This record gives sequence, structure tokens and C-alpha cells, in this order.
Amino acid sequence: MIKLAEEIQRLFLLNDKNQRDMERSVFSQLREALSTGKVRAAEPDPSSPTGWKVNVWVKQGILMGFRSGELITYPSAIQEISFLDKDTLPLKELDTTTRIRVVPGGSSIRDGAYIGLDVICMPPMYINIGAYIGAESLIDSHALVGSCAQVGKRVHVSAGAQIGGVLEPVGALPVIIEDEALIGGNTGLYEGALIRKRAVIGAGTILTGSTPVYDLPKRQLLKPEPNMPIIIPEGAVVVPGARAVTASPGKEWGISLATPVIIKYRDNRTDTRTELEKWIR
Repeated sequence: MIKLAEEIQRLFLLNDKNQRDMERSVFSQLREALSTGKVRAAEPDPSSPTGWKVNVWVKQGILMGFRSGELITYPSAIQEISFLDKDTLPLKELDTTTRIRVVPGGSSIRDGAYIGLDVICMPPMYINIGAYIGAESLIDSHALVGSCAQVGKRVHVSAGAQIGGVLEPVGALPVIIEDEALIGGNTGLYEGALIRKRAVIGAGTILTGSTPVYDLPKRQLLKPEPNMPIIIPEGAVVVPGARAVTASPGKEWGISLATPVIIKYRDNRTDTRTELEKWIR
């Protein structure tokens, strides 16, 4: 993939309108590599402080695919109404050999997203280009997996969850959810939040790149460090909380701000509750 990476970097920086046909050809190769999981927008890297590294050239290639595309019509169930999108960004082609369940009802997966074996997609949900979904994960109704977001194996992304992709800046880590995590309903994970293995993000929790997280069992305040995302520890159980405003006039008014709180670390009781999802497979 070294040659492909070099060509993408060259064309991306050149940004020559006369090279659009070449950009489209190179982007087609990238899209295929992303779809098959041969390359990823971010990948594990034991030498990195976070355990992950960003492949900047992949993000550059996706952005190049957007700029080189032309609007075309895509068919819909209603003949009088068609969809409009860039011709460089078609939907992912699936068949029964992929062992991916996409339940009918308004779901979309862009080509250039990798979907592992035995993934379940409940309608309506959306997976954008550059995303990576590990084997046996569940993407539930009204869930969004944004561009370049990385989701591990056996992850449950519950209904209404928003997994923000981080396409720009190209050097920033996307949102990463490691294996066997549970993402509760109506949660929001944004700005490169990193969720370690087996963590549980309770329903309604919002995590951003600047969100402080209060770890009650360890009596610690977790904050993102310079050039580092907010990291939720392995097995942590996170729920929505609140912290009092100490500055005036917020103190006098009794105002509090929402903040995530780690209330415990995963135990056998937590595991029993999260096992319930197996019944729908």
C-alpha cells in the first residue's frame, strides 16, 4: 500500500483540477482497500501512547474522493424521488456470502466502510466511508457511525447512539471503540474519544475531546492531555452525571453542568446484563 499512499498524498496536495480523473482512479483503489479491511483510517499501534495511530493518507484520500466526485442520481423505492450524491461514493455492495445482516428499512452503508463477518445492522442506521466495524458487532436503529470511526469486535452500539467520525483535521484520531464495549442508547461520542475494551457507556452519556470524566472508584479526574484524546479505561462503567458550577453567578443560581462519571468497573453482574443482546442474533 506504500505506492497507493504516496500517490494519494501527491494528488491531495497538488489539488489540480486537471488531475481529477487520476484522483478518481486512485480513490477507487482506496475505497476497495477500505471495504476489504486491507487499510484503515486508524489502526492499533503498541508504540503509540494511545495504542492507536492515524493513517493521515487514508483521510486525505477520502477527502480527495469527495472533491473529485460529480453529482448523480441514485435510485430509490419511489420512482418519482431519487437520491443525489457524488458518483465516487456509491453504496456498499453486499450479498449473502458476506454474512452481514442488514435488516430492511432505510439503512445505508457507504462503500469504503469495512464491515466484519456476522455484523447486524438494524434499520434505520448509517455507516459512513472510512468506518471500520469489527466482526459480530451490532449497529442498532437510528445509530450513526461516522467517517473513519473504528469499532471493534462484538461491540453493541445501541439505538440512537452517535459515533462521530473525525475526518478533519486529517492527523486527528477518530472516535475509537475497542472490542466488546457496550455503547448505550442516545449516547454521543465525539472528537476522537477512545473507549477501551469492555467499557460500558451508559444511555445518554456525552463524551467529547474536552470532556472531564470523574472516576469515583479510583478517585481520579480524567482529562484529555495535549495531543491526546479522552480515554475511558478498560471495563469502566460510565453514566451521565453533573458537577456544580463554583464560579459566580452560577454558584448563586445553583447551576450544574453535565459530566460523565465512572461509577464502577465491569463485573459479573454487568456482564450478565450485556449478554442479553445474544438472544437477537
